[in-house]
Amino acid sequence: MKKPLIGALFAVLLLGAGTAPAVAATGQDSAAAGTVKTKVTPKAVNFAGTVALSNCSGSVVRTPTSQPSDPALVLSNGHCLETGFPGPGQVLLNRSSSRSFTLLNASGNGVATLRASKIAYGTMTDTDVSVYQLTSTYAQIESSYGIKALELNTARPVQGTAITVVSGYWKRTYSCNVDGFVYRLKEGQWTWKDSVRYTSACQTIGGTSGSPVIDNVTGKVVAVNNTGNESGQRCTDNNPCEVDESGNVTVRRGINYAQQTYGIVPCIGPGNQFDLNRPGCALPKP
Repeated sequence: MKKPLIGALFAVLLLGAGTAPAVAATGQDSAAAGTVKTKVTPKAVNFAGTVALSNCSGSVVRTPTSQPSDPALVLSNGHCLETGFPGPGQVLLNRSSSRSFTLLNASGNGVATLRASKIAYGTMTDTDVSVYQLTSTYAQIESSYGIKALELNTARPVQGTAITVVSGYWKRTYSCNVDGFVYRLKEGQWTWKDSVRYTSACQTIGGTSGSPVIDNVTGKVVAVNNTGNESGQRCTDNNPCEVDESGNVTVRRGINYAQQTYGIVPCIGPGNQFDLNRPGCALPKP
C-alpha cells in the first residue's frame, strides 16, 4: 500500500517537491481520413472536492443519481480506515465514525472541516476502498464553500486514458496514463482484482493513498490510488506483484497502481445508502 502517514516529519522532508495543480492536455478524437477532426476539450483538473485525511488522501464523491439533499460521501482506501487494515474477507458496512476531513478548494487551500457520521463501506478484499458518509449534504457543502462533489464514472476506464492522481494530503498531482490492467494484484495477505496500472510518470508516494484518479477528459473519478512496488520485492507488503490468469507472476519495481471505482456505483441506492443486494453490485459482502 501507499502507506498511511503518521506525524509530520515526512511532510517536512517532502513539501519541497512542489504543489502545482495540473491542467489536462488537449486531445483530439480520431476521425476518418479527409474529415474534420473534432477537438475534445478536457476538464481542468484541480484540488476542488479533494480532502486530506489524517494519514491519507480522499475526495467528496457522488453517483450520477445522487441528490443535492443526500448526505455526501468521501472516497478513500480501505487501508486508510481509522479502524486499521481490514483483514482478508473482512467488510465494514455502516460502522459508526466521527472522522474529520479537510476539504480543499481548487488551489489546494483547506476551506472547511467535514465530519463523518459512519463508514458506509470499507474493505481490502478484491479492492481497496473506503466510503464515508458525512454529516453534511452536497447542497450544504456547495452552498457554504462553492465546491461540488466529484462524480464517479459508471464505465470501466480504458487503456491509454490520460489521468491525474490528485492528493489532498500532499496538495500535489501526478499525471500519466492507464498503462493496463492487472488480473490479480497481490500484496502481502491481500489480493485485488482488475487493478489499474499506471505508466511510470505517476510516481505516487506514501500519503497519496485514497487519492481520486481522474479522467482528464471527463473530469470524472475512474479509480482510487492505492499502492506501488517500492523495492522490487515479490508480493510483499509495499511490493505488490502482478498475477495473470495462468498464475504467472510479474514484478514491476517503481510502478504504481489504483483500484477501479465504477463497480461502486451500482451498490449505492436512494439517499446514498449502500445496498449490496442491488442489481449489478458485485462488491464483497460482510
